[in-house]
Amino acid sequence: MNSVPKNIFLIGLMGAGKSTVGRMLAKRLGKTFIDSDLEIEKRCGVKIPTIFEMEGEEGFRKRESAVIKELTQLENIVLATGGGCVLSSDNRTCLHDNGFVIYLRANPHELWIRTRNDKGRPLLNTADPQKTFKNLFEIRDPLYASIAHQTVETGKPNVNQLTNKLVMQLELQP
Repeated sequence: MNSVPKNIFLIGLMGAGKSTVGRMLAKRLGKTFIDSDLEIEKRCGVKIPTIFEMEGEEGFRKRESAVIKELTQLENIVLATGGGCVLSSDNRTCLHDNGFVIYLRANPHELWIRTRNDKGRPLLNTADPQKTFKNLFEIRDPLYASIAHQTVETGKPNVNQLTNKLVMQLELQP
């Protein structure tokens, strides 16, 4: 597996499977798995919804950028990023330049179905979460695509199939 990139960064909207796939991918490739949102929570001692409540999205994004900058300097990791990390051009540069970026892409309706019962997602605490997903997708999809070295549709295959597909593709990287 010498051809596997040293760092793999997973990007995509919430519910795309970044953490689930990331854990399995790291295990299969013998890499360390890190979830940037969990890292932020660990450092702050509170959950992300609390950070949003106390500091707003802007405060959270500042914390997220600092963590992304630091984590992208590590080696031999699989990093699952927060869905909004691509809103910062600095984050996009850090991710693209320091690892192999995989965009786990799914349509907004599928993502809404996957996350509709999760109360820990501050951006979905709206009157119409389905519309929110559609809006987030329209804004972020081009940003994800702009830094991705590879885009993988996550709609059909189960997590094991998706992980197997990614491992095979990563092993073929030049």
